Amino acid sequence: MSDKLDLQSPDFVRENVEKIAALFPNCVTESAEGKAIDFDQLRQELSNDIVEETKERYRLEWPGKKEAIVTSNIPTTKTLRPVREDSVNFDTTENLYIEGDNLEVLKLLQESYLGKIKMIYIDPPYNTGKDFVYKDNFTQDTESYKEESGQVDEYNRRLMVNPETAGRYHSDWLSMMYPRLKLARNLLKDDGVIFISIDDNEVHNLRKICDEIFGEVNFIADIIWEKRYGRSNDAKLMASTIDHILLYRKSESLQLLREVRTESANKAYSNPDNDPRGVWTSVSFVSQRTRDERPNLIYKIINPNTGKEFIHPTNSWKYTEEKYKEWLADNRFYWGKDGKQEFPRIKRFLSELDDGLVPVNLWKHQESGTGDEGTKEVNQLVGKSIFTYPKPTKLLIRALGLGLDLNSKDGIVLDFFSGSAGLGDAVVQMNSKDKGSRKYIMVQLPEATDEKSEAYKAGYKNICEIGKERIRRAGKAIIKEQTELINQKKSKLEKLLGKALIQENDEWVFPEGVVIDDTAKELLSDINDIQQKVHRLDIGFRVYRLDSSNMQDVYYKPHEYKQAELDLFADNI
Repeated sequence: MSDKLDLQSPDFVRENVEKIAALFPNCVTESAEGKAIDFDQLRQELSNDIVEETKERYRLEWPGKKEAIVTSNIPTTKTLRPVREDSVNFDTTENLYIEGDNLEVLKLLQESYLGKIKMIYIDPPYNTGKDFVYKDNFTQDTESYKEESGQVDEYNRRLMVNPETAGRYHSDWLSMMYPRLKLARNLLKDDGVIFISIDDNEVHNLRKICDEIFGEVNFIADIIWEKRYGRSNDAKLMASTIDHILLYRKSESLQLLREVRTESANKAYSNPDNDPRGVWTSVSFVSQRTRDERPNLIYKIINPNTGKEFIHPTNSWKYTEEKYKEWLADNRFYWGKDGKQEFPRIKRFLSELDDGLVPVNLWKHQESGTGDEGTKEVNQLVGKSIFTYPKPTKLLIRALGLGLDLNSKDGIVLDFFSGSAGLGDAVVQMNSKDKGSRKYIMVQLPEATDEKSEAYKAGYKNICEIGKERIRRAGKAIIKEQTELINQKKSKLEKLLGKALIQENDEWVFPEGVVIDDTAKELLSDINDIQQKVHRLDIGFRVYRLDSSNMQDVYYKPHEYKQAELDLFADNI
């Protein structure tokens, strides 16, 4: 809080600019006076028609950007129809799997999930020239379609490969991504975040449109994921071993991010001097600043083991003399194994640390998995060579651990380019470990599999069938694994007791008259804990399919109404 007096009245123009920026981050631009509102862009946001303008400004432009903005604002008349036969535990599950064009689905989700999604993770087409790009608002006649080699979606809109030779190679991809990201932002909670996987090909453009949509101030990190650690002999110029994951927040409501502590991070803590406060690590007491830079932090310190006094010859200390004396009395200093080290280190006890780790923007393969691991996971669940380039669940679990509240076990996550539904698999894995109740929404276009592909030969006619089968089998595999673990521990305990356990109200208890020690109690506690996890675990999902509505379109402009049609609008179902 500033201690200076504000000597002028409130600047309402600046306050109004900030309010508009909060609602429409993409309408913020730069001017000679600083932050300003792009009024043409604001007019576009408030219009379903393309607004023409010629004013120059600082922003990313491409052919079709206006159409992309209009596309995101046009309401949809589609609906979601339940598909019970493809669902698992339809009546009890809170997870969703939605088949259909994600643009239309995102519009429909605005009704029920506006401001309710805690985290979004997407792995969109990388625009490598071989991906399918959604051609929104594109129509053509049958003859034209026969002359082209593209594919169509369920709405007869063309899906086509976007080669580098295309005149709108980057523009088509940007026009596809822009409206979807705009709609996705609306779904996030104020403290929600979005992770977007991408490679070098479009990361620069993706960063620009995310700065527009979410606001440059809400950029958190460009996370570098080490997707492989070997060299590729196929590369002609440079082998790519990394992908990018752009991370943005919805708003400045999110002020702190912490990552789940890992076992490897805790290995740095030990207790060589048997300090009663537990395991600790140490940090230097010597500052990086020179004595001339911080003269107020120059003073003598004493090694209590040797009685020697000294001052660092070149640098200052990190902390004040008062703090030094406080820590010296509290046995906070480590003077080396022999106790004679000149420059002490400060003990940092694990028990005193805040929850979680400060996240870093380099995710190495040891902690986050590799692309090969993702492929192996899918191969084991749905068959070999069924789906290419899936992300490993280790990577997705790490993103979930960072994107959801650290100490919370719930929250809704969304993936609207869900592919093989890896995020759904990761959510169930997390819930199985900590009795969590996190929920997922998967959205995927039912893109047809190639008739020559292994997926088609295995009976998967489209990508949705692969995704649904993966999360079906993943859920069953987790239940099977947990059940086998219960049986192993139960068998061990019954051998120890010489009698069978008794089940009462879904809980195992000791039979009467048996001698019970601490080992038996611990085993029984483990058995019941695992069983509770199994009972609580939601491995189901409700399937919905995007479809045309049974509501007749009665939204006409006044001059389009005709007397003979009025009776039709009396009942529009």
